[in-house]
Amino acid sequence: MKQERIKQIVGIGYVNLATLVWATNMVLGRLLKDSMGPITMSAARFFIASIIFAVMLRQQPLKERRMDKDYRLLAAMALTGIVLFSPVLYLGLRYTTAVNSTIINGLAPLLTGLFATWLIKEPMSRRQISGALVALFGVLFLISGGSWSFWKTAQFNMGDFIVLIAVAIWGLYSVISGKVMHYRSSISATAFSTFLGLPVLCLLAVWELQTIPVNLDVTLIVSIIYLGIVPAAVGFYAWNAGVARLGPSGAMVFYNTLPLYGALLGFIFLGEPIGISHIIGGLLIVIGGIWGARNPAKKEVIDCGD
Repeated sequence: MKQERIKQIVGIGYVNLATLVWATNMVLGRLLKDSMGPITMSAARFFIASIIFAVMLRQQPLKERRMDKDYRLLAAMALTGIVLFSPVLYLGLRYTTAVNSTIINGLAPLLTGLFATWLIKEPMSRRQISGALVALFGVLFLISGGSWSFWKTAQFNMGDFIVLIAVAIWGLYSVISGKVMHYRSSISATAFSTFLGLPVLCLLAVWELQTIPVNLDVTLIVSIIYLGIVPAAVGFYAWNAGVARLGPSGAMVFYNTLPLYGALLGFIFLGEPIGISHIIGGLLIVIGGIWGARNPAKKEVIDCGD
């Protein structure tokens, strides 16, 4: 029982590390939007991440360095998490607001729970459902400032539908990765899915460069190196390590910490104010996440060995 509790705590730490570094990715992505296209940016950062994963994979046992019968699942991870998610999300952000996209991302835990129930027969527990709903309410409270009048003026558009597709894609990625990590470590799963998705991203980047050229400078180079090492390599590895310990539904309960960390980073680095709505919303997100992760759906989780 104690070992299981430690595994849950470590898993919570991993998924929160992932959402924290992804929050920095969102800030940098906004700053670099005029310097590089979204597909080219994704290809560049995953190229750097693939080098890191290749080095890490060399330290793993021989069976972890080979693709086996799960190659189709690894290819599905590559398609959903590496190739499709970021470009579809960036496309949606061209037609909608950051506020709308944050609201829609709040549906991610519930969508993932439905996918997990449907595809891998891992039902969400009542605790996970209630935790996801509390965290979602925290997201809505955070972005609305606790004001009912906010919802009277909120407008939704086609970009919102595209962002919803991106959220569904991420939910599928989390479920598939949870399935893969029944058979291999999170390092191996993350590495091979990156290797398989990178060539497709590079081909798409070549096509994108015809219309969106790169404005190369020192700031962009340093930023891309950071994006490759931290949000791509560290973030994806940490997320999959968390999924391996908490399950897809348990990990996704904490996905809603993204806007919370975004607000904190905005306060620290950009001097953006934090009000009572941020505090209340943040507490609800944290409480919902911890509550939902305390009792994940019962299933066997592999010892990740990483």
